Amino acid sequence: MKAIQAVRGVRDILPAETPTWQAMEAGARKVFELYGYREIRLPLFERTELFARGIGETTDIVEKEMYTFVDHSGESLSLRPEATASLVRAYVEHRLHAHPKPVRLYTIGPMFRYERPQAGRYRQFHQINVEALGTATPTFDAEIVQMLMAFFAELKLGERVKLHINSIGDATCRPAFRAWLRAYLKENLTRLCEECRARVERNPLRVLDCKKPECQPVIEQAPSILDHLCPPCHEHFDRVCHYLNLFKVQYIVTPRLVRGLDYYVRTTFEAVTGELGAQNAVAGGGRYDGLVELLGGPADPGIGFAIGMERVALLLKGEQTSTFAFVFLIPLGEPALERCAELAKDLRAVGVAAELTHAPRKLRAELDLANQLRVPYVLILGDDELAREEATLRDMTTGDQRAIPLAGVVTEIRGLQGQQT
Repeated sequence: MKAIQAVRGVRDILPAETPTWQAMEAGARKVFELYGYREIRLPLFERTELFARGIGETTDIVEKEMYTFVDHSGESLSLRPEATASLVRAYVEHRLHAHPKPVRLYTIGPMFRYERPQAGRYRQFHQINVEALGTATPTFDAEIVQMLMAFFAELKLGERVKLHINSIGDATCRPAFRAWLRAYLKENLTRLCEECRARVERNPLRVLDCKKPECQPVIEQAPSILDHLCPPCHEHFDRVCHYLNLFKVQYIVTPRLVRGLDYYVRTTFEAVTGELGAQNAVAGGGRYDGLVELLGGPADPGIGFAIGMERVALLLKGEQTSTFAFVFLIPLGEPALERCAELAKDLRAVGVAAELTHAPRKLRAELDLANQLRVPYVLILGDDELAREEATLRDMTTGDQRAIPLAGVVTEIRGLQGQQT
């Protein structure tokens, strides 16, 4: 029968890749929990209304990219295309807003969007999302941005990722800027791509987020929102920059940086790399002070960001290596197999990853397999070693080997593991 392959736009994360993903997840948990964040785990699908109301009905995500279906009860449901709306729904539904504020939360998992698959962009993709709810102070904006850059530093990517920040104003000053921008874009309509021409009336700010080459000259000459901020927004942004300077976080003010979702206000930011071509943003976020109220909760402000795990994995490619076991036990004969099976059990009981070969192969073939598995040490046991109550311990890095008493195998190998950790 013909083999069934994965659906276009999704991919398997194979065992050779999982150390990279585990490093990202471990780095996130380590850094975020140092700042007081706690993990929340969210459903993979929600009522479609949540995303239409929260993200915005005129966004590309809601109009074109969501995986939506009607369940057996006739209700419209959608696979989550992003996590913020889901997290805010949980914040309201479970009355987390009654807890001491700010409420600091993070979540890790897959999202779903119908997009053209390309490097670093899939129809099922993975994000690390961070959200802080209940405070509107600019110092908190600076701290959450600092935390994002601390995550990249933890993964040793700090020098390869640059921080861009901007303010997109609020309901007081943004409408006038939208009108100003729309008028400018109409004057240059023929120079825009077809998609951006459609955006001019409905959502002109989204034009500034276009990555197509033909739109770049128009975007580069577009009015700057920083010149149109109201005094409170201007002061807020100045304080964010002041505290980033205080935290010694390097950043680039990018006046035409916007985010693709309707709920953002004031502070917006992206972490960008020059190593991934057009898909250069590896993380992004901003402030969304009206979203909680829009989704039926109190008027609690919020700020957060999302990290694209596939894109970060591309930056980390080849830097994380996997070791399947610390010691590889090779028995030569049935009596040796029984003794090695006992040793393997005892090693695992004290926290040593031990792999036992069960297939009757020649010693050279077993050593070749141990090399392929990148195992640091091999323990060889045959009839001669059993007669002497010894085993041969081989260092696979140097090729050196020596005899050790069988009674001391667990202690010896456990000590070697301790030297490497």
